[in-house]
Amino acid sequence: MTYLTLNLLAAVPTTPVWSPSVALIMITANLFALVVARYGIQVKGVGPSLPVELPGLFAGFGLPELLAVTSFGHVLGAGLILGLAQAGLL
Repeated sequence: MTYLTLNLLAAVPTTPVWSPSVALIMITANLFALVVARYGIQVKGVGPSLPVELPGLFAGFGLPELLAVTSFGHVLGAGLILGLAQAGLL
């Protein structure tokens, strides 16, 4: 292993343990992604539909939209959680 590899391995940020505040940040990030997608996705319902009927906030969403929105929400939430933990705010 090179010196650079050892430095990169030592630079791993601390990850917070699960707590209600971490869950609240993840839920908020997913809801924000859902609101953004609700107004941002122009062509909804292309592809397979969802197997169950969901509330009005998801109206017109198909399976690809739902997977994309929740994936974006989780990436956003993970970034927020790691960033807030590194800053000492979480």
